[in-house]
Amino acid sequence: MKLLANENFPAASVAILRNLGYDVTSIDEDDPSISDEAVMKIAIQQDRTNLTFDRDYGELIFKHGYQPPMGVIYLRTDPYNPTFPAEIAHQLISSSGLMLKGMLTVVTDEKVRQRRYL
Repeated sequence: MKLLANENFPAASVAILRNLGYDVTSIDEDDPSISDEAVMKIAIQQDRTNLTFDRDYGELIFKHGYQPPMGVIYLRTDPYNPTFPAEIAHQLISSSGLMLKGMLTVVTDEKVRQRRYL
């Protein structure tokens, strides 16, 4: 699976996901400080699932029409260990009962909720 780790996604988690065999592009490594819109365009162009802690992504999807086909995983967990986001992402991707494509998946400490946009 192809993932796009937003700038706020920890490097330790990026490394873990890569070790698990995921194709992960990291904004922090490749193009730090680009706009959220530019990040969404990369996700769309490269068919990557976006991993982020940024709340603005829901607005980009539902108000501004940025709709990456492979989905967005928005983590609202805090505080966290730098490897915890990788564990969450891997669990979500591995879950047979969860579809990520065309979905905004919001993860909190209590639950996972999804909203379809495609």
